[in-house]
Amino acid sequence: MKSITIKGSERESVGKAATRAARNAGMVPCVLYGGDQPVHFTAEEKGFKSLVYTPDVHTVVIDLNGKTYNAILQDIQFHPVSDKILHMDFYQLHDDKEITMEVPVKVIGNSKGVMAGGVLRLNQRKLKVRALPTNLPDFVEADITNLEMGNKLYVTEVPSDNFKLLHPDNTVVAQVRISRAAMKAAQEAAKAAKEATKKKK
Repeated sequence: MKSITIKGSERESVGKAATRAARNAGMVPCVLYGGDQPVHFTAEEKGFKSLVYTPDVHTVVIDLNGKTYNAILQDIQFHPVSDKILHMDFYQLHDDKEITMEVPVKVIGNSKGVMAGGVLRLNQRKLKVRALPTNLPDFVEADITNLEMGNKLYVTEVPSDNFKLLHPDNTVVAQVRISRAAMKAAQEAAKAAKEATKKKK
């Protein structure tokens, strides 16, 4: 999985006044969990753009004055009106400990059902996976090549060699639905066939 580096500084004070001052200065108060004790720090808001405002997922290298931590974003709070980032929680990664996170689904292949006039519906845009940090995928591939019209692709049909998918077996990842045009054409064809049969009689 790709990684983004966030540079920040440890916070000496974590009170409300210090937090407000940090935000006024364009900094985001953050906490890193998962180590011996939580690490409080601040980082520039603009430094989080490539982490937050993207459909992709990344691991994060938090650089606090030369001391680095590998982590993932665990939670984020936005201002209800301005949408500014108010606070972020990170979780420290350890090479020997599995981690759970959601990764995007990437559709591959050309569905037979879509080529026949069906409509592809992606039921799950993200899937929850569990893996060691080194095995976290950038995305999960959903191959729709063999989907006929009306077929569904279940999570059990999605390859997951180095990670576990944390979803029930009956979870539908994608499906090809009959389009209105195809349904109308089928109804008209059936009607025409019925009328042709009547004429023969």
